[in-house]
Amino acid sequence: MVIQWQNCRACEWIQNQPEPQGARTPCSSDVSQFVVACTQCVNQDTRQRNFDTFQLPEDVHPVNFSETEKHLEVQWSDSHKSQHPWSWLDSWFEGGYAEQFGQDETRVFWNSSIEDAPPEVAFDAVMDKSDEKGMADLTRNIWVHGFSFVVDTPPTPEATESLLEKVGPIRTTHYGGFYDFIPDLALADTAYTNLALPAHTDTTYFSEPAGLQAFHLLSHHAPPNAKPTDDALGGQSLLVDGFHIASTLKKESPEAYETLRSIQVPWHASGNKGIAIVPDRTYPVIEEDNGELTRVRWNNDDRGILDVFNAEKWYSAARKWNEIIRRRSSEYWFQLTPGRVVIFDNWRVMHGRSAFEGIRRICGAYTPRDDFMSRYRETNFPHETVIGRNLNMRSRQPTENKQEHEAITRAP
Repeated sequence: MVIQWQNCRACEWIQNQPEPQGARTPCSSDVSQFVVACTQCVNQDTRQRNFDTFQLPEDVHPVNFSETEKHLEVQWSDSHKSQHPWSWLDSWFEGGYAEQFGQDETRVFWNSSIEDAPPEVAFDAVMDKSDEKGMADLTRNIWVHGFSFVVDTPPTPEATESLLEKVGPIRTTHYGGFYDFIPDLALADTAYTNLALPAHTDTTYFSEPAGLQAFHLLSHHAPPNAKPTDDALGGQSLLVDGFHIASTLKKESPEAYETLRSIQVPWHASGNKGIAIVPDRTYPVIEEDNGELTRVRWNNDDRGILDVFNAEKWYSAARKWNEIIRRRSSEYWFQLTPGRVVIFDNWRVMHGRSAFEGIRRICGAYTPRDDFMSRYRETNFPHETVIGRNLNMRSRQPTENKQEHEAITRAP
């Protein structure tokens, strides 16, 4: 059997070992790649490199290897000694990465049937300073289902802000940070009215849209002329799973899915004087990474003018997309009440509302995506596992030299 080896420090050690059945090395040819696992070359407090990669001689090479129960020790030609955990070496083989560093839980797409058992967690459990289980449950709900309720929350802006700050830092935008508003058009946005809002994602016009969004209804008072029996004030809230919509579109109309995935769309925020926001580039409605859905960007009100050469094709696909969104089977309607906060993944779940009468007071905030992901992983996985994954993050994209990597296996 011919085994193809690439030149790096780990590979040279593996190459001198008894050949595992069907194994090939996955390592990079860049010698610094192997050094980053060395406990002497990486500051163990900051997890940052403490050497200048580019000061390494190009011809540096291993001169000796020795094994211990926990690591491989390498003696280099420049007299440096490095230690590399077996777990790190193992992670480069098929199946090893997930085994060593774990993987995020499988996401569950949903339709209107989620109303039978929506995910929720108690406020006191999330705020418990002695136990992170409540926070772990909350962030897991949001990751897996795209949203979660936090029940029994004190109906005050102070309690709501404390809850959201525990999830992660509040993101400040041109709307401010923590918001507490009534429908008075204080800002030029339909959200600040009592009109109905179709399902959409927020901040499509940012290069990085808001990660999480939260709403807490503090009060809803009837208009002055309402009769005592006029208790149906409206204002039901709507959630739609954008990933469910995307997967449904892909099944029913693959061509429309590909259109919304590939055609770039301009987005903008231009309603307030002195503010003119657009992303760093145009973005499609559906974003994925090597076939895995990563983000939905959808707000027809904030969409710019399409490229005239793609407009007909895009509108046809968007019409099908919109039809799936508006199916009753896609919609989860519920009534927000004081004490019941909803927090949802703005990269995945679209939200909206029905029109309402009277004055509603709502508070909430945005949370940056990266901070949410950190909170989710840190409360649901061991810290060292999370750090190991961060240091060794790998692209989902196929390797440039697929032939070299596609058959990588570990010895049994």
